[in-house]
Amino acid sequence: MTDPYVSFNIKNKVGYIEFFHPNHNAMPSEVLQKLQHTIVDAETSDAKVLVLKSGGDRTFCAGASFNELIAINNEATGKTFFSGFANVINAMRKSSKLIIGRVQGKAVGGGVGLAAATDYCLATKYASIKLSELSIGIGPFVIEPAVTRKIGVSKMSQMTLNAEAFYTAEWAKTNGLFAEICETTEALDETVTLLAEKLADYNPEALQEMKKVIWKNTDDWDNLLTERAKISGKLVLSDFTKETLKRFK
Repeated sequence: MTDPYVSFNIKNKVGYIEFFHPNHNAMPSEVLQKLQHTIVDAETSDAKVLVLKSGGDRTFCAGASFNELIAINNEATGKTFFSGFANVINAMRKSSKLIIGRVQGKAVGGGVGLAAATDYCLATKYASIKLSELSIGIGPFVIEPAVTRKIGVSKMSQMTLNAEAFYTAEWAKTNGLFAEICETTEALDETVTLLAEKLADYNPEALQEMKKVIWKNTDDWDNLLTERAKISGKLVLSDFTKETLKRFK
């Protein structure tokens, strides 16, 4: 696989949304837009439950595209760039369908945000997580509400301030991000499929009402995440961040 894509397939009433980028599943704006639209479009599909997954065997998602990050030269472009993950998280939040996360490998930055925005997340033992944004002069402002909602302010702060450290999948499970840990990708796929197909046979009205309960008190996220995107869009133009990003050219 060399070309980025977002795909959607339905099997046994389960809708599988898969994204891929050859650079460790880092997400440029174009892929994020396609992912957002796919989640929104799945609302009118025959799928009863959704699964969010990424292609490849290793990294689940390396976060935002650094190539695009480096190219930002004004606040408006910065806000648009950082709104990418905001739009995906809000699409997941507002979907009436339960979304199961399938995390086969490492998740960094925005990748942690995607995992946190699922309703039930399963992972392999290789799925360590990191919030690295502060180390390059910005912060996980857009994804913070989703992450904090799952693991709490204390653990989110710990990850954010210890920005160069990976936290193990077991740590993520202990602190509420992952519900289950599997030994292999094959075992993960079996567990995800079993759970998703079981849920797809439950009362759809009950599932929709449960989704509302899970996301209670998040109605302000459209505005909140947009404001957070503006903060990051401004910080990415700072001298500190520009100097730091030169290392990645």
